[in-house]
Amino acid sequence: MIVLMKILQVILALSILIIVHEFGHFFFAKLFRIRVEKFYLFFDVKFALFRFKPKNSETEYGIGWLPLGGYCKISGMIDESMDTESMKKPPQPWEFRSKPAWQRLLVMAGGVLFNFIFAVILYIGIMAGWGETYISNENNSIYVNELAYDMGFRNGDRILKFDDYVPERFEMLQADMVRRTAHKATVLRDGDTIDIYIDQTMFGDVLNTPGMFGLAVPFVVDTVPDTSPNKTSGLMKGDRIVAVGGQDAGYLQDTRRMLKKYSGQEVTASVLRGNDTIQMNLQVDTSGLLGIYTQLPGIENKKYSVLEAIPAGLKLTFSTIGGYIRDIKLIFTPSTEAYKSVGSFISMGQIFPGNWNWYQFINILALLSIMLGVMNLLPIPALDGGHIVFTVYEMATGKKPSDKFLEGAQIIGMILLFGLMLLAFGNDIGRLMK
Repeated sequence: MIVLMKILQVILALSILIIVHEFGHFFFAKLFRIRVEKFYLFFDVKFALFRFKPKNSETEYGIGWLPLGGYCKISGMIDESMDTESMKKPPQPWEFRSKPAWQRLLVMAGGVLFNFIFAVILYIGIMAGWGETYISNENNSIYVNELAYDMGFRNGDRILKFDDYVPERFEMLQADMVRRTAHKATVLRDGDTIDIYIDQTMFGDVLNTPGMFGLAVPFVVDTVPDTSPNKTSGLMKGDRIVAVGGQDAGYLQDTRRMLKKYSGQEVTASVLRGNDTIQMNLQVDTSGLLGIYTQLPGIENKKYSVLEAIPAGLKLTFSTIGGYIRDIKLIFTPSTEAYKSVGSFISMGQIFPGNWNWYQFINILALLSIMLGVMNLLPIPALDGGHIVFTVYEMATGKKPSDKFLEGAQIIGMILLFGLMLLAFGNDIGRLMK
């Protein structure tokens, strides 16, 4: 049931994003009186699942069977359909090739523009409806995995800077470090400020090792519920457990490992209350837990009115675009091995929750809309970015690339995209096998 829910969410998200993107091209084509022959969700190779053409309409609408994208077939334009026969005929006034360069530029950029506008609308809706919740980096410390330890980080470090950049969100620390190809991390450790010099050859491992920086959570008691085996233990709100069975336990993560050894038994714990340390006998349940709710530090909750949500949504959109552009740069930097993190629909399915959640779905949809927009800006001939580059070249030089050149470039671009697709599926299959 969980897998089915994820698949349905992927299909729904892709369908929405493809329609938004292709409608961007469609909108500007219609605005400049360019004929649109087809508007399709998914590809109709050989046949379509559904098609119709309204009376007196020049456009056929439909749904194809191959869910690898969609298209808007514009008259007089060399695209993925590779309809070269129509290009041999004399140009017609309603064709793409007959329009001035600035109009063709807007038609080609329309898909990306609408993806970004769609993301802005979604983020504004999120800010107005749910607000913004994140973990502040200001007063929180890290709990490291093996890779972070090998790089020089230690449990309890508080990351102050990556080079000259001061990170704001704790959950973005790992991404910030890689995206900015940081050479140095400045951390606060046991009251001293120290520098950790980062081996950039390890960025490939960083990209493929999630959870480098966990939140180091002190075991500070918030609530002891009535159902807890330690309801009558004497624990009070604000108490901090600092040792279990005679072993130091600096953080909640440490105690989890220790308590497993005492499942179903009683254990002596050192509890810090104010300036005093108290010894208590605590009962561990069969799951290796104490049945206590702990305090989580540094969670920020911001609420926005509708008017306040507009600039907040815009800011989040542009920061997400900037972050993803840095990700793309890393992918095309072989030394980082970031290309190993490229994923296909399989990876996309993994980021969706196993049950329906409007907040998460809209958040992921906004992120994917930005990813689709940025990807389409790449200067690859089969993508919008390639067409945009050729049109900008024409506007700058006054020389229009020949149809023969554009046909060849389109074929090369499609080969490159096919190779990228194989890489993405290969990476996903490799991860599944591991």
